[in-house]
Amino acid sequence: MASAPVARSSLALRRIALFEGLGDACLGRLAAECDWRNIDARKPVFTRASAAGEVFFLVSGRVRITTYSAHGREVTFRDYEAGEHFGDLSAIDGQPRSADVVTLEPTLLACLPGPAFLELLRNEPVVALRTVANLTLLVRRLTERVIELSTLGVQTRLHAELLRLAHAAGVQDNTARLDPAPAHAVLAGKISTNREQVTRELGALTRRGILRKEGARVLVVADVRELQALVAEVRGD
Repeated sequence: MASAPVARSSLALRRIALFEGLGDACLGRLAAECDWRNIDARKPVFTRASAAGEVFFLVSGRVRITTYSAHGREVTFRDYEAGEHFGDLSAIDGQPRSADVVTLEPTLLACLPGPAFLELLRNEPVVALRTVANLTLLVRRLTERVIELSTLGVQTRLHAELLRLAHAAGVQDNTARLDPAPAHAVLAGKISTNREQVTRELGALTRRGILRKEGARVLVVADVRELQALVAEVRGD
């Protein structure tokens, strides 16, 4: 359940990457048009096939884009962090949502109606170009994922996902800290397998010294180059 509405803030919208460089007047209008929502952790933002066409700007918190197969298996696409936005596909094409979104922690969202978002694209070319760039990146990521699911075994799919997470977290001196460590079930959902297979392979990588745990929360990729070599060997890079 969402809590009581919060005060609109054009200053908060400056945290959104899509709005970088917009003037105060424009941000003030957007803030007034948005519905501002505080949502508790582990609550749905919207569900697949729902009809609303709002675009959501993540002022603070974190959400996960996911869906479920006919047999109930969770398929996780990616997590969104503060400063990002989501929901623009339905605003652009007028079709129902294509996935579920759930909050991972207490989250503040600024929700812009679909028609207002389209008007923004017409009036602000820099926002339109960024939107096109974001959608292009989405297509590339999905293409890469389809290729991996179609051509790589579970072991290599996990290696590739860990490598992506390492680079997203930042690689220094051939190591990367994943904090918090991704849950085994979440990794399984991302690479279309089960948690038991993920647990076994993480154990194997740990025994080889490629991974190590630091407490309950942190997973360290201790040898990024070796992990990359494992992926490249199978892909033929």
